[in-house]
Amino acid sequence: MKIAIPAEDKSMDASIYESFGRSPYILLYNTITKEGEFLDNKAVVAQGGAGVRMAQVVADNGVKSLITLRCGENAEKALSSAEVFIYKGIQGTVKQNIKKFIAEELYLLDEFHEGFHGH
Repeated sequence: MKIAIPAEDKSMDASIYESFGRSPYILLYNTITKEGEFLDNKAVVAQGGAGVRMAQVVADNGVKSLITLRCGENAEKALSSAEVFIYKGIQGTVKQNIKKFIAEELYLLDEFHEGFHGH
């Protein structure tokens, strides 16, 4: 299964980034092959819609689950329509979040913020 995690840096030891749409990088990770690829977030400088743009990248890459600390309502709608599950990550590294996900110790995210349009 392909999962995605917003990352502070291009490293498995990087911290999970606080906000999905504004993360500098997104890790696409295959839980079966154990291979990952970090993508630059080109939407990070956008005035608005960064989360929706990142949701499209996630969906276009065949991701089935997103692990994040926070997610905006518009991104959640885009991810839901692409049938991507959104899990609440833990404070820690990308690697720690992958381990928790594989061990089925993460829960679905159930709170979504309005976003930071224009900020």
